[in-house]
Amino acid sequence: MTWSKCKEVAGRRFAWLWLLPFFFGLGGCGIYSFNGTNIDPAVRTISIATIQNNAPQGPSFLTQRFTEDLKDYFQRNTNLKLVPRDGDLQFDGNIVAYDFAPASIQQVNGVDQAGSNRLTIQVKIRFTNTKDDKQSFEQVFQNFDDYAGTRNIATINSDPTAVRTTTDKIITDIFNKSVANW
Repeated sequence: MTWSKCKEVAGRRFAWLWLLPFFFGLGGCGIYSFNGTNIDPAVRTISIATIQNNAPQGPSFLTQRFTEDLKDYFQRNTNLKLVPRDGDLQFDGNIVAYDFAPASIQQVNGVDQAGSNRLTIQVKIRFTNTKDDKQSFEQVFQNFDDYAGTRNIATINSDPTAVRTTTDKIITDIFNKSVANW
């Protein structure tokens, strides 16, 4: 290939590079963010109160684990500063249901048994946006995961990683509703 042909091919391949400053500029001005958030630039802080476990069957670690995971998720996915109280964005709430029930039935030797069991968690969240009250809400978020019917319920309740798969989905839903505007 000749030198002039190489320059022509290289020019076509990298012609789009002039757009990079434009895309990076959008992320810093509050118009668009590549992590999917749409946070007003005036919003700088977030406070997350302890999410209490009011569900009678919930494991003892659920309050602390859910609250810390919610804080971690917002810190990883936004530039907001976490403050103990009175943040520009404020979250509080409680875990209202923690239910483990058969999700499907199967027959084994003529006896009906659970083919799978479903863990369902519901969390009531009150979100206050002090900069734009129209975005504030109170909502119950729910999600579930299914486990083999042969798996002991006590082992699932005592396994923070098993419960975390369900709570992670709820936290993502809370994030999307509050700051991603999905």
